[in-house]
Amino acid sequence: MFQIVVDSAANIPAQLVKKYDIRVISFVNYVNGQPLTCFDPDLTMEQERAKGKEYYNAVRAGAEIKTGLISSGDFEECFRSIMEKGEDVLYFSLSKNISGTFNSARIAAQELMENPPMERRIRMIDSLNASLAQGILAIYASEMRSQGMDFDAIADKLETYPARMNGVFTVGDLKYLAQTGRLSGSAALIGNILSIKPILRGNKDGYIVQYKKCRGRKAALNTLVSLVCETIVNPEEQIIGIAHADSYEDSLYVMEEIQKRIHVREFINTSYDYCTGSHVGPDTIAMFYMAKDRELL
Repeated sequence: MFQIVVDSAANIPAQLVKKYDIRVISFVNYVNGQPLTCFDPDLTMEQERAKGKEYYNAVRAGAEIKTGLISSGDFEECFRSIMEKGEDVLYFSLSKNISGTFNSARIAAQELMENPPMERRIRMIDSLNASLAQGILAIYASEMRSQGMDFDAIADKLETYPARMNGVFTVGDLKYLAQTGRLSGSAALIGNILSIKPILRGNKDGYIVQYKKCRGRKAALNTLVSLVCETIVNPEEQIIGIAHADSYEDSLYVMEEIQKRIHVREFINTSYDYCTGSHVGPDTIAMFYMAKDRELL
Protein backbone atom coordinates (compact mmCIF):
# COMPACT_ATOMS: atom_id res chain seq x y z
CA MET A 1 0.00 0.00 0.00
CA PHE A 2 1.00 3.61 -0.40
CA GLN A 3 -0.23 7.08 0.48
CA ILE A 4 -0.51 9.97 -1.99
CA VAL A 5 0.69 13.28 -0.55
CA VAL A 6 0.47 16.86 -1.87
CA ASP A 7 1.24 20.28 -0.48
CA SER A 8 -1.77 22.57 -0.27
CA ALA A 9 -0.69 24.47 -3.39
CA ALA A 10 -2.18 21.49 -5.27
CA ASN A 11 -5.52 23.24 -4.68
CA ILE A 12 -7.63 20.06 -4.35
CA PRO A 13 -11.00 20.87 -2.73
CA ALA A 14 -11.41 19.29 0.70
CA GLN A 15 -14.31 17.12 -0.44
CA LEU A 16 -12.15 15.60 -3.20
CA VAL A 17 -9.23 15.10 -0.82
CA LYS A 18 -11.50 12.84 1.20
CA LYS A 19 -12.95 11.12 -1.87
CA TYR A 20 -9.55 10.24 -3.31
CA ASP A 21 -7.77 9.57 0.01
CA ILE A 22 -5.03 12.15 -0.49
CA ARG A 23 -3.01 13.63 2.36
CA VAL A 24 -2.35 17.37 2.33
CA ILE A 25 0.52 19.22 4.02
CA SER A 26 -0.60 22.82 4.32
CA PHE A 27 1.24 26.03 3.74
CA VAL A 28 0.65 28.84 6.24
CA ASN A 29 0.25 32.42 5.03
CA TYR A 30 0.33 35.49 7.24
CA VAL A 31 -2.33 38.14 6.69
CA ASN A 32 -1.48 41.36 8.52
CA GLY A 33 0.69 39.27 10.80
CA GLN A 34 -1.99 36.69 11.59
CA PRO A 35 -1.41 33.05 10.53
CA LEU A 36 -3.80 31.55 7.99
CA THR A 37 -3.58 27.81 7.33
CA CYS A 38 -4.13 27.46 3.60
CA PHE A 39 -5.96 24.11 3.63
CA ASP A 40 -8.97 23.35 5.83
CA PRO A 41 -10.08 19.69 5.53
CA ASP A 42 -13.58 20.37 6.83
CA LEU A 43 -14.88 22.93 4.32
CA THR A 44 -17.50 22.35 1.64
CA MET A 45 -16.82 23.80 -1.81
CA GLU A 46 -19.28 26.64 -1.05
CA GLN A 47 -17.44 27.40 2.19
CA GLU A 48 -14.08 27.31 0.38
CA ARG A 49 -15.41 29.83 -2.14
CA ALA A 50 -16.68 32.10 0.65
CA LYS A 51 -13.36 31.90 2.47
CA GLY A 52 -11.57 32.63 -0.81
CA LYS A 53 -13.69 35.75 -1.31
CA GLU A 54 -12.74 36.93 2.17
CA TYR A 55 -9.04 36.31 1.52
CA TYR A 56 -8.89 37.98 -1.89
CA ASN A 57 -10.93 40.93 -0.63
CA ALA A 58 -8.24 41.36 2.03
CA VAL A 59 -5.60 41.30 -0.71
CA ARG A 60 -7.58 43.91 -2.69
CA ALA A 61 -7.76 46.09 0.43
CA GLY A 62 -3.97 46.08 0.70
CA ALA A 63 -3.45 43.54 3.47
CA GLU A 64 0.15 42.58 4.12
CA ILE A 65 0.51 39.00 2.85
CA LYS A 66 3.52 36.86 3.65
CA THR A 67 4.07 33.34 2.37
CA GLY A 68 6.66 30.80 3.42
CA LEU A 69 7.95 27.31 2.76
CA ILE A 70 6.79 24.09 4.33
CA SER A 71 9.76 23.03 6.43
CA SER A 72 11.72 19.84 5.90
CA GLY A 73 10.76 18.95 9.46
CA ASP A 74 7.06 19.09 8.60
CA PHE A 75 7.66 16.88 5.58
CA GLU A 76 9.70 14.42 7.61
CA GLU A 77 6.96 14.19 10.25
CA CYS A 78 4.32 13.52 7.60
CA PHE A 79 6.36 11.02 5.60
CA ARG A 80 7.52 9.18 8.72
CA SER A 81 3.97 8.80 10.05
CA ILE A 82 2.93 7.17 6.77
CA MET A 83 5.95 4.89 6.54
CA GLU A 84 5.55 3.73 10.14
CA LYS A 85 2.10 2.45 9.15
CA GLY A 86 3.79 0.24 6.56
CA GLU A 87 2.96 2.40 3.54
CA ASP A 88 5.13 3.95 0.83
CA VAL A 89 4.86 7.66 -0.03
CA LEU A 90 4.10 9.21 -3.43
CA TYR A 91 4.46 12.99 -3.19
CA PHE A 92 3.43 15.51 -5.87
CA SER A 93 5.17 18.85 -5.46
CA LEU A 94 4.70 22.46 -6.45
CA SER A 95 7.28 23.30 -9.14
CA LYS A 96 10.80 23.58 -7.76
CA ASN A 97 11.28 26.59 -10.05
CA ILE A 98 8.40 28.41 -8.36
CA SER A 99 9.08 27.46 -4.74
CA GLY A 100 11.72 25.87 -2.54
CA THR A 101 9.13 23.43 -1.19
CA PHE A 102 10.33 20.56 -3.38
CA ASN A 103 13.79 20.94 -1.91
CA SER A 104 12.38 20.87 1.65
CA ALA A 105 10.62 17.61 0.83
CA ARG A 106 13.77 16.21 -0.84
CA ILE A 107 15.85 16.88 2.28
CA ALA A 108 13.25 15.12 4.43
CA ALA A 109 13.08 12.16 2.06
CA GLN A 110 16.87 11.79 2.00
CA GLU A 111 17.00 11.78 5.80
CA LEU A 112 14.31 9.12 6.03
CA MET A 113 15.69 6.90 3.29
CA GLU A 114 19.04 6.60 5.09
CA ASN A 115 17.21 4.46 7.64
CA PRO A 116 13.66 4.02 6.31
CA PRO A 117 10.92 3.12 8.81
CA MET A 118 9.46 -0.34 8.06
CA GLU A 119 11.77 -0.40 4.99
CA ARG A 120 9.25 1.71 3.06
CA ARG A 121 10.03 4.05 0.16
CA ILE A 122 9.37 7.62 -0.95
CA ARG A 123 8.97 8.74 -4.54
CA MET A 124 8.64 12.41 -5.40
CA ILE A 125 7.21 13.90 -8.59
CA ASP A 126 7.82 17.57 -9.40
CA SER A 127 4.67 18.75 -11.18
CA LEU A 128 6.71 21.58 -12.77
CA ASN A 129 3.52 23.54 -12.24
CA ALA A 130 1.13 24.73 -9.55
CA SER A 131 -2.46 24.57 -8.34
CA LEU A 132 -4.68 21.97 -10.00
CA ALA A 133 -1.90 21.00 -12.40
CA GLN A 134 -0.47 19.35 -9.30
CA GLY A 135 -3.77 18.28 -7.85
CA ILE A 136 -5.14 16.55 -10.93
CA LEU A 137 -1.99 14.43 -11.17
CA ALA A 138 -2.59 13.27 -7.60
CA ILE A 139 -6.23 12.45 -8.41
CA TYR A 140 -5.16 10.40 -11.44
CA ALA A 141 -2.71 8.54 -9.19
CA SER A 142 -5.52 7.79 -6.75
CA GLU A 143 -7.70 6.43 -9.55
CA MET A 144 -4.87 4.18 -10.73
CA ARG A 145 -4.38 2.96 -7.16
CA SER A 146 -8.09 2.08 -6.97
CA GLN A 147 -7.71 0.11 -10.21
CA GLY A 148 -5.06 -2.05 -8.55
CA MET A 149 -1.90 -0.66 -10.16
CA ASP A 150 1.17 -0.98 -7.97
CA PHE A 151 3.26 1.81 -6.49
CA ASP A 152 6.13 1.83 -8.99
CA ALA A 153 3.89 1.42 -12.04
CA ILE A 154 1.84 4.44 -10.99
CA ALA A 155 4.87 6.55 -10.13
CA ASP A 156 6.61 5.64 -13.39
CA LYS A 157 3.53 6.58 -15.40
CA LEU A 158 2.80 9.80 -13.53
CA GLU A 159 6.40 10.96 -13.94
CA THR A 160 5.66 11.36 -17.66
CA TYR A 161 2.56 13.51 -17.10
CA PRO A 162 4.09 16.89 -16.08
CA ALA A 163 5.54 17.23 -19.60
CA ARG A 164 1.95 17.41 -20.89
CA MET A 165 -0.01 18.94 -17.99
CA ASN A 166 -0.53 22.60 -18.80
CA GLY A 167 -1.42 25.57 -16.66
CA VAL A 168 -2.59 28.72 -18.47
CA PHE A 169 -4.00 31.80 -16.80
CA THR A 170 -4.85 35.48 -16.93
CA VAL A 171 -4.84 38.00 -14.10
CA GLY A 172 -7.06 40.84 -12.97
CA ASP A 173 -4.39 43.40 -12.02
CA LEU A 174 -0.81 43.37 -13.30
CA LYS A 175 0.59 44.90 -10.12
CA TYR A 176 0.73 41.50 -8.40
CA LEU A 177 2.96 40.12 -11.16
CA ALA A 178 5.14 43.21 -10.74
CA GLN A 179 5.40 42.61 -6.99
CA THR A 180 6.77 39.11 -7.61
CA GLY A 181 9.25 40.29 -10.24
CA ARG A 182 7.53 38.67 -13.22
CA LEU A 183 6.75 42.08 -14.73
CA SER A 184 8.31 45.52 -14.30
CA GLY A 185 6.38 48.11 -12.34
CA SER A 186 6.23 50.48 -15.32
CA ALA A 187 4.98 47.73 -17.63
CA ALA A 188 2.29 46.83 -15.09
CA LEU A 189 1.17 50.45 -14.81
CA ILE A 190 0.99 50.97 -18.58
CA GLY A 191 -0.68 47.59 -19.09
CA ASN A 192 -3.38 48.37 -16.54
CA ILE A 193 -4.04 51.76 -18.14
CA LEU A 194 -4.37 50.15 -21.58
CA SER A 195 -6.35 47.18 -20.20
CA ILE A 196 -3.69 44.73 -21.38
CA LYS A 197 -4.41 41.23 -20.07
CA PRO A 198 -1.56 38.77 -20.63
CA ILE A 199 -2.06 35.05 -21.04
CA LEU A 200 0.62 33.31 -18.99
CA ARG A 201 1.60 29.67 -18.76
CA GLY A 202 3.97 27.34 -16.99
CA ASN A 203 6.68 26.26 -19.44
CA LYS A 204 8.27 22.81 -19.63
CA ASP A 205 10.85 23.75 -17.01
CA GLY A 206 8.25 24.93 -14.50
CA TYR A 207 8.77 28.68 -14.92
CA ILE A 208 5.92 31.17 -15.48
CA VAL A 209 6.22 32.81 -18.90
CA GLN A 210 4.04 35.06 -21.04
CA TYR A 211 2.19 33.37 -23.88
CA LYS A 212 0.42 36.33 -25.51
CA LYS A 213 -1.32 39.63 -24.77
CA CYS A 214 -5.01 40.45 -25.06
CA ARG A 215 -6.86 43.76 -24.90
CA GLY A 216 -9.55 43.50 -22.25
CA ARG A 217 -10.83 40.87 -19.85
CA LYS A 218 -13.39 39.20 -22.12
CA ALA A 219 -10.82 38.78 -24.88
CA ALA A 220 -8.46 37.14 -22.38
CA LEU A 221 -11.14 34.74 -21.15
CA ASN A 222 -12.10 33.80 -24.71
CA THR A 223 -8.44 33.23 -25.55
CA LEU A 224 -8.14 30.83 -22.60
CA VAL A 225 -11.20 28.95 -23.85
CA SER A 226 -9.80 28.67 -27.39
CA LEU A 227 -6.38 27.65 -26.13
CA VAL A 228 -7.82 24.81 -24.07
CA CYS A 229 -10.20 23.59 -26.76
CA GLU A 230 -7.60 23.69 -29.54
CA THR A 231 -4.72 22.00 -27.72
CA ILE A 232 -6.32 19.52 -25.30
CA VAL A 233 -5.98 15.81 -26.10
CA ASN A 234 -8.69 13.23 -25.43
CA PRO A 235 -10.89 15.69 -23.48
CA GLU A 236 -13.54 13.04 -22.83
CA GLU A 237 -10.98 11.26 -20.63
CA GLN A 238 -9.74 14.34 -18.81
CA ILE A 239 -10.41 16.37 -15.71
CA ILE A 240 -10.08 20.07 -16.52
CA GLY A 241 -9.19 22.25 -13.55
CA ILE A 242 -10.37 25.84 -13.13
CA ALA A 243 -9.00 27.91 -10.25
CA HIS A 244 -10.31 31.41 -9.70
CA ALA A 245 -9.17 34.10 -7.26
CA ASP A 246 -12.65 35.32 -6.29
CA SER A 247 -13.84 35.44 -9.90
CA TYR A 248 -16.53 32.79 -9.75
CA GLU A 249 -18.80 34.20 -12.46
CA ASP A 250 -15.91 34.33 -14.92
CA SER A 251 -14.98 30.75 -14.02
CA LEU A 252 -18.52 29.64 -14.86
CA TYR A 253 -18.30 31.53 -18.16
CA VAL A 254 -15.13 29.77 -19.33
CA MET A 255 -16.48 26.39 -18.20
CA GLU A 256 -19.73 26.89 -20.13
CA GLU A 257 -17.90 28.08 -23.25
CA ILE A 258 -15.61 25.05 -23.21
CA GLN A 259 -18.60 22.72 -22.88
CA LYS A 260 -20.11 24.27 -26.02
CA ARG A 261 -17.06 23.19 -28.02
CA ILE A 262 -15.77 19.92 -26.57
CA HIS A 263 -16.97 17.05 -24.41
CA VAL A 264 -15.04 16.88 -21.15
CA ARG A 265 -15.09 14.05 -18.64
CA GLU A 266 -15.20 16.36 -15.61
CA PHE A 267 -14.41 19.86 -14.32
CA ILE A 268 -13.01 20.89 -10.97
CA ASN A 269 -13.89 24.55 -10.38
CA THR A 270 -12.49 25.90 -7.12
CA SER A 271 -11.12 28.96 -5.35
CA TYR A 272 -7.43 29.54 -6.05
CA ASP A 273 -5.22 28.35 -3.22
CA TYR A 274 -3.85 31.19 -1.09
CA CYS A 275 -0.17 30.28 -1.35
CA THR A 276 0.27 30.70 -5.09
CA GLY A 277 -2.88 32.82 -5.52
CA SER A 278 -1.34 35.65 -3.51
CA HIS A 279 1.38 35.98 -6.17
CA VAL A 280 -1.02 36.33 -9.12
CA GLY A 281 -3.69 38.32 -7.32
CA PRO A 282 -7.49 38.65 -7.18
CA ASP A 283 -9.55 37.92 -10.31
CA THR A 284 -7.02 35.48 -11.72
CA ILE A 285 -8.53 32.68 -13.79
CA ALA A 286 -6.35 29.61 -14.37
CA MET A 287 -7.01 26.49 -16.48
CA PHE A 288 -5.25 23.12 -16.13
CA TYR A 289 -5.38 20.27 -18.62
CA MET A 290 -3.33 17.75 -20.63
CA ALA A 291 -2.07 18.57 -24.13
CA LYS A 292 0.52 16.82 -26.31
CA ASP A 293 3.26 18.93 -24.67
CA ARG A 294 3.88 22.15 -22.77
CA GLU A 295 4.68 24.29 -25.80
CA LEU A 296 1.04 24.85 -26.95
CA LEU A 297 2.09 25.63 -30.51
